[in-house]
Amino acid sequence: MGASGWNYFTAYQPDAPAALDDLRRQVFEAGDYWWAVPGRFGSSAADFPDRPRSEAELWADERVQESGTHSILDMTWVLADGEEPDFGTLAPVTEAEALARAGVARPTRAHVEALAPLAEQRWFGRYAVLHDDAGAPSELYFWGFSGD
Repeated sequence: MGASGWNYFTAYQPDAPAALDDLRRQVFEAGDYWWAVPGRFGSSAADFPDRPRSEAELWADERVQESGTHSILDMTWVLADGEEPDFGTLAPVTEAEALARAGVARPTRAHVEALAPLAEQRWFGRYAVLHDDAGAPSELYFWGFSGD
């Protein structure tokens, strides 16, 4: 199938790993991911009533392990300060990166396109705290590329 990009906006919460867990749960329950077992391009797992009922069941299949889900389900860990990026991890956008890419320290939805190139490596994602017009955190934006 090749690599594909994905992105999600969620309500802001200061605990990014918890936000990731919540988002993964929502995506899995909705079936909003590509399921490699039927292998039909252009479909989502929601199109199949026999799709896995748990993530353990989903990831038990070798085809899924090799191809991924082309969704946030392929990301399992939010990196802490000092941790090196690895397969299936998400790194926060730093203030320096936001300034360099978007020209602001507190990006908003209007800056998402400018931040996009920060996640070009397959099987690795990024997340950014997005702010409202008053400068308060309002959303978390997760994005990346995954797939075989």
